[in-house]
Amino acid sequence: MRAPRTTIAAALLGLVLTGCGASDDSTDEDTATSTSSAGEELVVLEDDLSLQTVDNIVGVIRTEKLTPAAQQAIEKVTGALTTEELVGLNRQVDLERKTPGAVAEAYLESESLATGVSGGSGKVVVGAAGFSENQILANLFAGALDAAGFDADVKNVTNREVYEPALESGQLDVFPEYVGTLTEFLNKKANGPDAAAQASGDLQKTVTALRALAEPRGLTVLEPSEAADQNAFAVTKAFADAHDLTTLSDLEGYDGELVLGGPPECPTRPFCQPGLEKTYGLAFDDFLSLDAGGPLTKTALRQGRIQVGLVFSSDGSLTAR
Repeated sequence: MRAPRTTIAAALLGLVLTGCGASDDSTDEDTATSTSSAGEELVVLEDDLSLQTVDNIVGVIRTEKLTPAAQQAIEKVTGALTTEELVGLNRQVDLERKTPGAVAEAYLESESLATGVSGGSGKVVVGAAGFSENQILANLFAGALDAAGFDADVKNVTNREVYEPALESGQLDVFPEYVGTLTEFLNKKANGPDAAAQASGDLQKTVTALRALAEPRGLTVLEPSEAADQNAFAVTKAFADAHDLTTLSDLEGYDGELVLGGPPECPTRPFCQPGLEKTYGLAFDDFLSLDAGGPLTKTALRQGRIQVGLVFSSDGSLTAR
């Protein structure tokens, strides 16, 4: 295996954007809840009306790049990874301040995921979205592909609106994705913003729908992982205690200022602000554009600039209410 991976120095055409996920100026923010006072601890409110769908990790590859060796390498990673292990990997990056490349390399070695794969050749570009978990997954994919004989590199990009077209156009070859979220993204892209949902709580049914949507775009969806990471919404423990909040439904009775924080695309994503408004009947006074479950969102929660923030269910620094 190579040393811990770095991203490609040269930016891919059309991908130099800032957006969701950690930005260059977010690295000075405090990501560790262990340094917060008790009231500033962040807790996840239960999604009691099941707004979110299945969001298991899955490898997506450009069909023209699909080979038995590439599929074997990627599915060796997704087949081994559990949600509990994903939480642990996230904790190492977000709390212990290790790099995604170093964490991925150690996991590949400890689980022997870089052995028993072969037959690959040629260059492969693995995309990574703008948050640490996806960067860990991208490095896992790239490390396994390297071990199989490919020349794999990781390219950090921003959000799905940027990287999905880059997959279709060939600027990226492989991406670690989330089953339900990608299904609805492609569904709306193909069938319009008001298309009936094709993602659900049924993993196999959702994967089948996703494959049907991805195939015409030249993308192949591999076997999903047991590991999953859904959108979740957090508040501070002090805020939850003061207003007796346990579930997202409890927020409907809150009559104070309610500001939502999250990535720039949240106001248009069906499982973010529109979903909270439609499913839970919430009315937000404002939206603050931050990052996707990262240090900007967590800091804004602790500072009281937002009351509710988008986070991820596999975040090792958060707890259920």
